Amino acid sequence: MSSAILRQAKGVARTVSRQCAFSTSAVARRDLVQDLYLRELKGYKAPPQAKDAHVGAVKAYSLPPTPKAPALPADLASELAAYDASEPTVAAEPKVAAVATENVGTGAEAFLEALEADLPKADAHH
Repeated sequence: MSSAILRQAKGVARTVSRQCAFSTSAVARRDLVQDLYLRELKGYKAPPQAKDAHVGAVKAYSLPPTPKAPALPADLASELAAYDASEPTVAAEPKVAAVATENVGTGAEAFLEALEADLPKADAHH
């Protein structure tokens, strides 16, 4: 048993020594890199820019024109009377809607059959 404990202790000692070696070298490297970075950062001087550096890169902003209020017609009463007297125009019903409702019976099954039915082919223009 003592040899097993001795081997285990040696293994632990090796990993601890490796971790210490890596951690000390990593700290030293990090400080060296950090020191170099900070020194370069402090020594950096930005190039001077002209006051008109934005010219050509930014478009000039101009307000859109102010909208004008709509003008009422001079003879509003006569135009309203003409509108009331006119007959409304009815748009022609599309053929697809007429075909879809033409074969529909009563009930959901008849409606679904009408939806699944083939539409009539349109006449070809010559």
